[in-house]
Amino acid sequence: MTFAYPYFLLLLLLLPVAAWLKGRRGQPPAFVYSSVQLLRGVLDISRSSAGRFSAALRWLALVLFIIALSQPRLTKSETRVTASGVDIVVAFDLSGSMAAEDFEIRGQRVNRLTMAREVLKRFIEKRPNDRIGLVVFATEAYTATPLTLDHDFLLQNLDRLELGTIPANQTAIGSALATAVNRLREVRSKSKIVILMTDGVNNAGKIAPLTAAEAAQALGVKVYTIGVGTQGQAPVPTVDLFGRRVYQMQPVEIDEETLQEIARRTDGKYYRADNAARFEAIYAEIDKLEKTEADVKKYAQHQELFGWFITPGLALLLLEVLLLHTIWRRLP
Repeated sequence: MTFAYPYFLLLLLLLPVAAWLKGRRGQPPAFVYSSVQLLRGVLDISRSSAGRFSAALRWLALVLFIIALSQPRLTKSETRVTASGVDIVVAFDLSGSMAAEDFEIRGQRVNRLTMAREVLKRFIEKRPNDRIGLVVFATEAYTATPLTLDHDFLLQNLDRLELGTIPANQTAIGSALATAVNRLREVRSKSKIVILMTDGVNNAGKIAPLTAAEAAQALGVKVYTIGVGTQGQAPVPTVDLFGRRVYQMQPVEIDEETLQEIARRTDGKYYRADNAARFEAIYAEIDKLEKTEADVKKYAQHQELFGWFITPGLALLLLEVLLLHTIWRRLP
């Protein structure tokens, strides 16, 4: 439920103040006597609670009227992009080597997966008008999210990605690129982009990376490749016999030559992300290179709930009037 004029709800804050001021002033007298001695015989009459109940009905009716004034409604909305923009598929490496912690964020060591995910999330948030999809790969490649403008759904899926979600012993770069290109095969847009992030070499899958690159070239898909992490050795966290977290230096290798050739054949560009600042700069550069104008139209369907509040408010007000003129009738 939303409100068309939510600022009217601020009037609810005035009701306790109004009730307090009214209580201080008191009720106007029904009779004025020159001397209380005239009422000495009726002093033991108890005060009726009808006035408090009547006031409660009136204040509750006012609350309902104020809520009705703010125009509550149930809203169903959708966003449509009438112009074709940039379609982007991100191929995200989930192999075991992504556990290497050779990045730092605000002085804390983080693994490659965390670093890549945080930078990608900020990139997605900057491109609200583009359809973006997500392919994850390790020993095999899978479509995690098809091309979509629902970036909230995309970010939720991205947050769920963890090492071990898919078999992570090997790296199928060719299969990942082929899967990403396949998601763009039948779309018609101004620009079709694949961002391929990996920290290893192709050692799994049935499709060679350069074969997938040729398919991308034939379909007019531009591929930006990113080599993630340091070359040589990287610290990988493990647990020793005493349950303590320790780091072991393990050899890592990025097939930069193949990634460069993929980018060259598809008119893309190869980047090397070996620290957090460089990772941020890479996505900022891709964001500037691939820009488009999109005509975004928003449609909203509202189910007005005005009557659900104004009707009981009027009923309470009418009930108070009837009671005050019948069983709770006051002396003039």
